[in-house]
Amino acid sequence: MVEELKTEYYFSGTLPEYVSTYVTREADNELLDALQKGKFCYVLNSRQSGKSSLRLRTMNRLSSAGVECASIDLSAIDIQSATQEKWYADLIVKLIDSFDLDVDFQQWWEKNQLNSSLLRFSHFLEKKLLVEVRENIVIFIDEIDSVLSLKFITDDFFAFIRSCYNQRVDNPEYNRLTFCLLGVASPSNLIEDKQRTPFNIGKAISLKGFQLHEVEPLQRGLEGKFSNPQAVMQEILEWTGGQPFLTQKLCQFMVEESQKENPSSVEQVVKSRIIENWESQDEPEHLRTIRDRILRDEQRAGYLLELYHKVRLREGESEISADDTIEQSELLLSGLVVRQQGKLRVYNPIYKEVFGSYWIETQLKNLRPYSEAFQAWIASGYNDESRLVRGKALQDAEEWAKNKSLSYQDRQFLAASRQKEIEVEIAISKKEAELEKERKDKEAVKQRTQLLTQANQKSQRLIRNGIIVIISALSFAVFSATRAYYFEQEASRFKKEIEEGKESLKLGRELVNINESDQTPKENRDKLDEHEEGISQESESLIRLDNNLKLALLNMALAVAYQEKDFRKAQMALEKVEDYLKKSTKTTDIWSEELQIRILVKKIRGNLFQQKDKNEEKKYYEQAFNLIKVNKFNIFDNKNKVQIITKEGVEAIHINLISLLSIGDSDVNLKKEVKKSLE
Repeated sequence: MVEELKTEYYFSGTLPEYVSTYVTREADNELLDALQKGKFCYVLNSRQSGKSSLRLRTMNRLSSAGVECASIDLSAIDIQSATQEKWYADLIVKLIDSFDLDVDFQQWWEKNQLNSSLLRFSHFLEKKLLVEVRENIVIFIDEIDSVLSLKFITDDFFAFIRSCYNQRVDNPEYNRLTFCLLGVASPSNLIEDKQRTPFNIGKAISLKGFQLHEVEPLQRGLEGKFSNPQAVMQEILEWTGGQPFLTQKLCQFMVEESQKENPSSVEQVVKSRIIENWESQDEPEHLRTIRDRILRDEQRAGYLLELYHKVRLREGESEISADDTIEQSELLLSGLVVRQQGKLRVYNPIYKEVFGSYWIETQLKNLRPYSEAFQAWIASGYNDESRLVRGKALQDAEEWAKNKSLSYQDRQFLAASRQKEIEVEIAISKKEAELEKERKDKEAVKQRTQLLTQANQKSQRLIRNGIIVIISALSFAVFSATRAYYFEQEASRFKKEIEEGKESLKLGRELVNINESDQTPKENRDKLDEHEEGISQESESLIRLDNNLKLALLNMALAVAYQEKDFRKAQMALEKVEDYLKKSTKTTDIWSEELQIRILVKKIRGNLFQQKDKNEEKKYYEQAFNLIKVNKFNIFDNKNKVQIITKEGVEAIHINLISLLSIGDSDVNLKKEVKKSLE
């Protein structure tokens, strides 16, 4: 019975030591040599790569050389309910049983109960194990990745293994003790602290696929069944890449095939019994294990799929260099790719067929809520903006992407979608503002006409009254010298009002003449109206201003009228605005009528440079925004002051500044601040 078993191929679990189909690889001798020299070793590789079989063979070879060995399978220890104390207790019990030590565990454990669990484990190794076992000792800890499921941190455990090597200087007995860790994990998964990790002082054992010169034990099983067993074996390796599980399995399939009247070729067997309908006939489970490893972490699955897709497409040219990133380590541990000559490559043609482009796209589609739009955008060369997601679809995509390790293309797609959303929102806001402005145009023109008429009437009235007062004052001065000074002052005051009235009348007539003679096409008039946006048209409120502010407003209106016609005259009008603001009565209100006018002046100055100098235009818009920001003004709470600047005016300053900041290398933080203020 034993002789029959020796000829069978094993592709499920650890190979028994008596089977003849065990393949001795380079790693076998490398691990044996390192452990005999007392080095700490670790074999971290994908599942079903032959780790446990390697451990068993190495233990047998060490035992033959007089080394005492013990193996602890961590997957056999309770993980879910394990406490730190119970876990270390289980390790000690396993060692007592493996080395058949004469130790009353219960009594010993209670005797050391004042010590921490790790210290008790340390004392057990030093004062019991090294004392009772005089030979060299190797402790194999298999399924080391099981510690990742424990509910307590195990960094101290790995740091302790490192300390055993450090103690060799002070206590030579530790030279007789070494460890070998095996499992499906990367060193950085197990412990992040590089100062305490044992992995940077240990030896990594790499498990490569079976090579043709190593597979004589497998080829012997094909002899007598095929005319050219070596050719069959070589074709098997070409399909499996030497992956141990698949190689043993395909050998068994070919032996079964040889018993048929018309046996199929290796390629036919691979396609019919492994690749086709692989999910249903993947027994014992292998391909599904790889699939589940890739997809198990939804937050990282998308990135792993994209990385694998790149590896798959670039084979033979512009291959991806292997590094120690978390994502590459995870992809390597899945077994789907291998590291060869410093590059990442798909392990074998079987994996490449099973986990092909269609499978990748399907999995990404299941993961991404925006998969269809994303693929279309990629296909367009990243240019088709109609494929970008917006509205609720964008919100759902951004919510899904939180805390996920996304590919560069995913991040680029979402960023482009968000940018487009902002641009559309700004465009909608501007369009709504234009429509609202168009609705108010007729009323605004009427109100401006009323304001000019009232200014004209007041100027004429002031002129008449002033002349009468001057004549009366002069006449009365003849009769009463003692009253001369008083009337001189009155005459001066009225003379000043006459001059202000004349100035108002002059400005008003100039504005009327400009409007009457304006031959500007309608589309350009609309553009001019955009510049006027933000100035209140409420004539009754404006009349309550003092004369200097009224004259400032009239000059500001004149500057708006000239800005498309005569740049120099528009600048002169704005200078006059500044002069009248200096003359106006100062108030303690941080948001006086004067400050409102100053904001509008900054806006108009910016508009003057719209076609001349974008940097100057942006500078004045930034100054207007800073005046609003610093004073923290709420337009509609200002009940005691005349309302000069409108809500639309404030919005226009924000929207135009955002547009200007979108050009060139502008201040990104300022742009965010303006957007937040606008919202």
